[in-house]
Amino acid sequence: MTTPKEDILFLISTPLYLVIILLEIFLSNWQNRKLYTIKDTLANIYLTALNGTLELSFRLIYLVVLGYCANHSSVHITNVVAYWALLILAEDFIFYWLHRMEHYVRFFWAVHVTHHSSEQFNFTVGFRSSVFQPLYRFIFFIPLAFLGFNALDIVFAYSFTQTWGIFVHTKIINKMGFLEHILVTPSHHRVHHASNPKYLDKNMGMFLILWDKLFGTFQPELPATEYEPIRYGLTKNLDPKNPISLVVHEWKNIATDIQKPVSFKQKLCYLFGLPGWSHDGSTMTSEQMRQEEKKRNN
Repeated sequence: MTTPKEDILFLISTPLYLVIILLEIFLSNWQNRKLYTIKDTLANIYLTALNGTLELSFRLIYLVVLGYCANHSSVHITNVVAYWALLILAEDFIFYWLHRMEHYVRFFWAVHVTHHSSEQFNFTVGFRSSVFQPLYRFIFFIPLAFLGFNALDIVFAYSFTQTWGIFVHTKIINKMGFLEHILVTPSHHRVHHASNPKYLDKNMGMFLILWDKLFGTFQPELPATEYEPIRYGLTKNLDPKNPISLVVHEWKNIATDIQKPVSFKQKLCYLFGLPGWSHDGSTMTSEQMRQEEKKRNN
């Protein structure tokens, strides 16, 4: 079940996706940059297929919920331009906080980690979806419905900004001039996918970089003269990588941690605390890794 606006967006974006992916593969081979591997690309297709199936299966439920909330809203924006501008702005703002939660709460990081598990960075990584996100993402959009935005329009706004979010997964575009100050760009998003301590949990936006600059999560991509080259993937990459572990490996790690002989509060921290938190310092959060890096460099 898709909306007419989404169908149009799909018809426009799909050929464009194919063109830019083929172009990136051509440039990768021509310049011998090795931006793609067959196994990683197949994993990206597999994960987006799982996510898409769950999304479509669950869509009727969250459209009913959002529609109910919208029908009980007392807010009515009659100006079309203002309506769409405010909706895109508000949806992107909400997604920033959803995305930030997925990086700061381990329970949700266990869902989102699949998107970060690739050691490559190319356009197909944009399709490496957080499989179970459709089960809770709509909850964050309920305030938009109460603000008078139509349920189908909320879904389209998300699809629109997500389309841009896919295009920023590439190494072949360097900087984008003045757009670096406004939009999330490939340079910004390379930082987001890096596992280097300085770059962890930075640049959470999907469409506008404004939110990261406002709320302290912005980090520019630094030249090689100032910082080490970007390493993609997780701070501890998966071994082995198989269709099951790609989706559930962090849940297995959580299960192992909460079975440790620790207090109930510590068990809750292993489930809902910062990713990497440990009661004994055996693993570290992103901020702890940054502090360790500073000590080594001083």
